[in-house]
Amino acid sequence: MSAITESVSTAGRALLSDRARVLKSMAFGDKVFALLTLSAAYLVLLVLAGIIISLIIGAWPAITTFGLDFLTTSRWAPQLEPQPILGALAPIYGTLISSFIAMLIAVPFGLGIAIFLTELCPHSIRKPIRLAIELLAGIPSIIYGMWGFFVLGPFLANYVEPGIVAVFADIPVLNSVFGGEMLSNLSLFNASLILAIMILPFITAIAVDVFSTVPPVLKEAAYGIGCTTWEVVSNVVLPFTRVGVVGGVMLALGRALGETMAVTFIIGNSFKISSSIFAPGTTISAAIASEFAESEGLHQSGLILLGLLLFVLTFFVLAAARLMLMRLEKRAGA
Repeated sequence: MSAITESVSTAGRALLSDRARVLKSMAFGDKVFALLTLSAAYLVLLVLAGIIISLIIGAWPAITTFGLDFLTTSRWAPQLEPQPILGALAPIYGTLISSFIAMLIAVPFGLGIAIFLTELCPHSIRKPIRLAIELLAGIPSIIYGMWGFFVLGPFLANYVEPGIVAVFADIPVLNSVFGGEMLSNLSLFNASLILAIMILPFITAIAVDVFSTVPPVLKEAAYGIGCTTWEVVSNVVLPFTRVGVVGGVMLALGRALGETMAVTFIIGNSFKISSSIFAPGTTISAAIASEFAESEGLHQSGLILLGLLLFVLTFFVLAAARLMLMRLEKRAGA
């Protein structure tokens, strides 16, 4: 009997020992996994810090030379002797205005398409439309730029913009915003329209995904008490998904602020600030792309400073979006 008890005890100790080894190996694997994920997180922060530091170092000569005048001067004369005159006001203006016009066009169309796809679209054509939207999102930006330069720009300048100029010709203020004596294929409005087409798939795709998360019972209850489709969308779908919609819009805004090649093709790359949206202009990214390869010295430092300004501008836009989302989430929780 004692022999049996001893053998059982030995087997139990062996089993416990095996389980201890397994648990120890699992704990070691968990520690390695946690260390790898922590390293990846810190790597992101190090890369971000490295980008900021390199931009500041590269832009420092321009910062010390021009100071705050760099933000308030619209003249851009990098070849001027003995010292160039560089001002970022025109690129900043072009970046903000083109992004604003693009969002003004893309957001209503994007949300409208998403509402159609989730609430009104027949099932037979829903998949083809979503596939077309995904294809638009996958087209390289340089293709958009070439299409805008050779097709869209001439069409707008010859057939669309003259009519708009004629409509607003006798209206104060608007005749300067929508004015232009010599309409060009290259303009701020043309670039904004290209940007709107480029960011439209992002807004639509995200809106479709978040609209699909609305519980069907909420919409069925609204329809059951006699609500129209518009009332269901405005009182049920949009309030339920407002956080996701705002996030998608801000993601599209970040894409619009930093877009380079398509805008460079069609905006005209002019550092003159005009009140008309049909005049050529430039953006921060377009200015950097068109001049950086041939720049040197203070000129190159000024372009790097433009990049730093774009980084700061994008950071503040994303920070504002994050604050807005936090407020919306807090209000929804309340």
